[in-house]
Amino acid sequence: MSNPSETRQPQTQTQKFGLLWPDLNDGLSYNDVVRSSDSESTLIEFYSNKHKNSAPLQGWVQRIQNGQIRVDGTVVTDPETILRVGSELVYHRLPWREPDAPCLLEVLYEDGDMIALNKPSGLQVLPGGLFQQRTVLTQLQWQASKKQEPHPVPVHRLGRGTSGILLCAKTKLAKTRLAAYFANGTSYIEGNRKTNMEMCGTRKITKIYRALVTGLLDEDKVLIKQPIGMVQYPGVAKGLYVASSSGKPALSKVDVLERNMQGNNTLVQVEIQSGRPHQIRIHLAFIGHPLLGDPLYVGGGQPMCFDPEFVDGSFAQDGGYQRPTKPVPGDCGYFLHAHQLILSHPTTNEVIKITAPLPSILQTQDEAKEIRIN
Repeated sequence: MSNPSETRQPQTQTQKFGLLWPDLNDGLSYNDVVRSSDSESTLIEFYSNKHKNSAPLQGWVQRIQNGQIRVDGTVVTDPETILRVGSELVYHRLPWREPDAPCLLEVLYEDGDMIALNKPSGLQVLPGGLFQQRTVLTQLQWQASKKQEPHPVPVHRLGRGTSGILLCAKTKLAKTRLAAYFANGTSYIEGNRKTNMEMCGTRKITKIYRALVTGLLDEDKVLIKQPIGMVQYPGVAKGLYVASSSGKPALSKVDVLERNMQGNNTLVQVEIQSGRPHQIRIHLAFIGHPLLGDPLYVGGGQPMCFDPEFVDGSFAQDGGYQRPTKPVPGDCGYFLHAHQLILSHPTTNEVIKITAPLPSILQTQDEAKEIRIN
């Protein structure tokens, strides 16, 4: 990639879009087909065994008795109904009010191949958990429907509490190439065959973040190579990412920008050369400086509350599990911002530099002073 100082900062007019969220979403429908291995199973056996992460046994009983499940198009309310091979099952999750989330998105860059958005903290990128409608993807779909054109697709993710640049593809070719850019950085780390200088010359994308961490870092520059793996964790069905010696390789470069002696915190810039989930949060916590306000990760890159044996069996009106009482990855409160993205354009190979304005709390004193003057 060319030297960042030689790159062109795209000039675009400030544009924002976003529709207000309705009070309730539309609910969801989940489809299953009974296979031979499940023949002669009862309806409750099928759902409580196949989808135990969605609800406890009694929760599935409640859903069935509520009339939320259809078998071959007919509502069935008896949990002991025997299933036949080939039967089509549909579970309808009732509409619910999703937690509050911002709806306004700022366009930082746009052309015929891609669009870069400034995602606010508190907005989830893709549907998951309690957030099925209040997502970036939904706003992209609504915006595209107004223009009667295909909607852009995010090619990477940012945590719900993380703000800043989110890159989306508008064509299949752009999606394939941009996704490869993000994947290649991680594969270089995994292969561990190239030096850092060689990697910088071959990588197609550079991601630079701002973060505010607890405590005062002693060194001005820190290279973190801690692997990241997964453990079981209550409230996170697929498991929680943590610092783990048996995990996958990850690499983060940390530069100190300012130390706040009075507040006992440090403003840092982080360049990630791999893209593990929650990598920056885990890596900074691993070296003893978790993000200020992070409700989940603490020193060592582990969760604040960790009891893999704990399971909350209570369930909501819809039959599903209640919101976890312990912190989960989507909880907000920390200060992390995807500040700059430097990449080769997916079709022209032109070097593009995209910058998302910094929240005031992540500005250096000189940056804040310059903004006040201007």
